[in-house]
Amino acid sequence: MSAAQPCVLVVEDEAAQREVLVYNLEAEGFEVVMADSGDDALLVFEEAQPDVVVLDWMLPGVSGIELCRRLKSSPKTRGTPIIMLTARGEEADRVRGLEIGADDYVVKPYSVIELMARVRTQLRRARPSTVGEMLEFEDIVLDAGTHRVKRNGRELKLGPTEFRLLATLMEKPGRVWSREQLLDRVWGRDIYVDTRTVDVHIGRLRKALCRDGGTDPVRTVRGAGYALG
Repeated sequence: MSAAQPCVLVVEDEAAQREVLVYNLEAEGFEVVMADSGDDALLVFEEAQPDVVVLDWMLPGVSGIELCRRLKSSPKTRGTPIIMLTARGEEADRVRGLEIGADDYVVKPYSVIELMARVRTQLRRARPSTVGEMLEFEDIVLDAGTHRVKRNGRELKLGPTEFRLLATLMEKPGRVWSREQLLDRVWGRDIYVDTRTVDVHIGRLRKALCRDGGTDPVRTVRGAGYALG
């Protein structure tokens, strides 16, 4: 079973533009969820918890700039990268978008190849393990490119599920992940697995991490889930 694909939320009210974006993002291997208005986007965001948002400036109802402001003002959503799409090329508009928290800004008409590169750049920040990055936490080093983990210089033997769990925890040390969030991220959104399965694999991960000594870096947060550190 592979890890859940990185998820991109496309917020675009023009159907033709939306189809082009979805086609190319799916061809890049991303899971794509869509919304055609700002109000709809807020609901989809809550349900899908995307890793990156591609957001059109001009939307019916809640505007793209207002949606960006709302997402960036909430502690729960401010860490999600937002790429703004707009026909507005004026420098003042671009500065306004960046000032309210947009992470990148692409002016229409844009190069699809360039936009895909920008999505990957933002994804590297949001989910570094999916783009082969090296992750480090204290004496643990995870190489997402070669699927190897070392602790204090010694290589650890992890099953594929334990590897994906550790990669998720190491992407955001200190963040508390609920069992449901870990199921979505590690097993995938469309697969039913009992939440107790998470506890079993966390137990295996802890055993592997502590096999040669060292403290247990995985913290159980009662009633909430798990965190690293």
